[in-house]
Parts: sequence; C-alpha cells; structure tokens
Amino acid sequence: MTAPEPLRSICIVGGGTAGWVAAAMLAHLCPDLGVELVESDDIGTIGVGESTIPPFLELIAKLGISESDFIRETQASYKLGIEFRDWRVKGETYFHPFGTIGPQAGLTEFYHLWLRAKGHGLARGLQDFAPAAVMAREGRFTLPFAAPRSPIGGAAYALHVDAKLVARYLRRFAEARGVTRTEGIVTDVEARPDGFVRTLRLQDGREVSADFFIDCTGFRGLLIGKTQGVAWRDWSRWLLCDRAIVVQTANAGPPQPFTQVSAQDAGWRWRIPLQHRTGNGHVFSTAHMSDDEATATLLAKVEGETVTDPMTVPFRTGVREAIWRRNVLSIGLAAGFIEPLESTAIHLIYRGMDMFFRYMPAQDCDGHLIDEYNRRMTADYEEIRDFIILHYCVSERDDTAFWRACRTMELPADLVRRIALFRAAGAIPETLDGLFRNVSWQSVFDGMGVIPRTHHPLADRVDMATALPDLDRAADSLARAVAGLPTHARFLADHCAAPPPEGSRA
Repeated sequence: MTAPEPLRSICIVGGGTAGWVAAAMLAHLCPDLGVELVESDDIGTIGVGESTIPPFLELIAKLGISESDFIRETQASYKLGIEFRDWRVKGETYFHPFGTIGPQAGLTEFYHLWLRAKGHGLARGLQDFAPAAVMAREGRFTLPFAAPRSPIGGAAYALHVDAKLVARYLRRFAEARGVTRTEGIVTDVEARPDGFVRTLRLQDGREVSADFFIDCTGFRGLLIGKTQGVAWRDWSRWLLCDRAIVVQTANAGPPQPFTQVSAQDAGWRWRIPLQHRTGNGHVFSTAHMSDDEATATLLAKVEGETVTDPMTVPFRTGVREAIWRRNVLSIGLAAGFIEPLESTAIHLIYRGMDMFFRYMPAQDCDGHLIDEYNRRMTADYEEIRDFIILHYCVSERDDTAFWRACRTMELPADLVRRIALFRAAGAIPETLDGLFRNVSWQSVFDGMGVIPRTHHPLADRVDMATALPDLDRAADSLARAVAGLPTHARFLADHCAAPPPEGSRA
C-alpha cells in the first residue's frame, strides 16, 4: 500500500483572531509546514469578542507563551465567571463561576448534598461554596493553583482581552516562527476537477497555491461557502438576537474580575473590564428593537466616558452543514456562530484547530477523518447552542414580546431532554468531551430558578446532623480565605500591569 503524500503547505485566508490563532498553532506545532496567511487591511474584522473561558489558557500554555507577558501585552484582566442580572426576573442576580463548587460530598456530587441540605434548613446559596464566585463577589483574585490546599484551590479563571491586541500578539508570534503574511484581496479561486482548491488569485494578479486551505473569512465563508458550496444551518428560530451595538469606555473604577451581562427588553448588555478600558455591548433582536433604540439603551447605561463611537455589528447564528470539506477547513465565523453570551467564540477557534490536529490529514484528505471531525465539532456547536438557549427559555420574564417569544419557542430535542432530566432529579446527561461541565449547568439552572423534584438518593446516606454545621464551616472557611486575598486591581498591578496603551498621555 502506498502512503499518501503528507501536507507540505497550508494557506490561511483571512486574519483577525481566527486567522492568527490558526497561524500560531500551525507554526508552533508543525514547524516543518509552509504556512502562508493572506489578508487585507482593507477588509475589516469584527474583533469585538473580548472575553474568554478557561480553555483559552490551554492555548497560551500549549504555545509556550508566558501568561503574564500575554496579559500585559493584551491589556487583559482576569475573569472568574459571569454575573447575570435580571435574567429570571427583574431585580435578581446570579453567577456562573469557573471551577468547582463545594468540598467533596462522599458518593454523590456536592450539588445534591446542597440540595438535600436546603430542604433541611441550610441558608447558604449554592454560590457561597464556589471559590470563583466568592472571589468575584469580593473583587479579589489570586492564581488558584498557587494555593491548591486552600479553599480557593478549586477555582478556575479565564481572561478579558483586547481582541485586536490578541491578533497582533499572535501575528508577531507566528511570523517569528516562519509564517508568511501576504497582503492582498482574493478575487478568484481555482479548483481541481475533484473540487479540491488549488490556487487563489489576488486582486493584483498574484497567485497563492497550497495543499490545504483554512477559511477565516468570517461570515463571507469565501472558500467553505462560495467555493465548496457548503450551506449554512440557520439557528435564528432559537437564538433571536442578531445584532450588537458596541462601544468602549474609560474605566469607571478598578476592573472587576468577572463579566457582567444584564438582560434588556430585547436582548442583553455586556460589560467587560480590561486594564485600560471597558468594553460594552448591547446584543439584541432586530425583530423586537431598532438600531437607534438599542444604541440609546446602551449609551444611557454605560459607565465611564465613551472613547469610541458606537459600532453596529450584525451577525447570524448557526453552523455550516460541514465545517471541513475536501481540502478546506473553516474556522471562526466562517464555520459557525452562536452568540457572545457565554464567551465561546474564541474558544471555538482554538477548539476547531485543536480538533484539526487530532485528525490532521495527508494531501488526499481522507473522508473518514473529515467525517469524524465534522461530527465532533458540530456536537460542540450544538452543545453550546443548547446551553445558550437555556438562559432564555426558562426565564420567567413576560414583560416584553422578546421574552415571551423566548419562553414559548419550540426547543431543540436534546435540550428538552436535558431540562426534563434535571427537573426530575438534578441529573445531567453525559457528553463526550463536553465544554460545559455539571457545575455550569447546575449554576444556570439554579440561577434561573429551575429546581429538581428531588436530589440523588446517595445524598440520603449523609447524616444531616453533622452535614449542616460542616457546610456552614466550609462556607465560612472559604469566605475567610478570600478575604485575605489581594484585590483584583492589586494583583494585576503587582504581577502583570499593562503599559499605557498607544496614544495615551499616561
């Protein structure tokens, strides 16, 4: 049997965060590959995603990048989770933390012990046992792995970042390792008779050829959509928001170590604090609110002086029917988009490339590898989609047409099953290599007021006479440990303070 020819060259079409993450990973993990990135300064990138989730730090570590250096260079701050305001009903707040919740609970999960203890008079909320939630509430931070035996050791964290600075940082990283950047606009694509892409033609007449192509052209999907003919699977019937208004403001105080999202009449607002500024956005449904109304709502509620003009960012939710076809892989918005509520956009870029390395093909791009990749990545998108829909569909708000539509929509079958399992006994279905662990689902269900009919039977084996005071002591111990930590602002200043941004008078 003759072995197929290995890949020797890859061309990435499009820059931004998606393109330069792909370039950096290829340069670091496959140094013998020829990698060329084609982009044009005349084609803008959306670049408003400024929040990440913990797996993003795996990317930084995998590339051998110093985390503190990356934080300084991207003006980043730490993120312990997301605070949700006014989602179940107006006036209520809940928190989705990163990391663990509660101490070991014997044979059952801590959530079920807590659920049973609530029935026996425990006054503590679920998040009183989550180290990341308590740290966020008090505005304090330290690296959890630096104190593994402490009550805070189970916390996890991510970063708030400046997306444009991330792309710039990764571009320097990739180019230093041999990636070639070509300035140009692709005007034509030449394919072989079997449909494989062979050559790109640029506006100035130059040609770029490669064995494999990665489409990072955003929603345009120049290669995956136009050339390969892969359709877009639309999810707007479940995810009603389709536009965002974004604006940056000066920091109105020390940056908080969490993302804040506040439900609005036809969507929600985000507030993401970096070291040098705060990112703000209003995500909304154009079927329920006009651009002018959305802009006015955002500007009326931002904190701090605006330092940019409001920008409108339309988007569409869904995923490609095939994320990889023949010798074209789509990454980022070219592959799919859900919405920015749980900060998964940058994660899916990294995940898409990481999965590509698992199934990296030879030049013939064996269809079995492609099929498995598409199955796994589509499952990721669908899991995240269902997690996002959950935030809307179990809301008790009925004060606007938008929220009434969210409550009455027909849900995906897997989400219907998941909600029913949880309502029955707090059960969470197992997923293969899923992104959101039980703690995440439990936090959102609890925050949105979805309470199981009963706890797991193994929790009945715990003696409540000793468990109740033990739980109180555990919460108190966690609170004391957090009280002794530096503030988030102090930790940044001491360990990874960013230089003043370009053009600053500081």
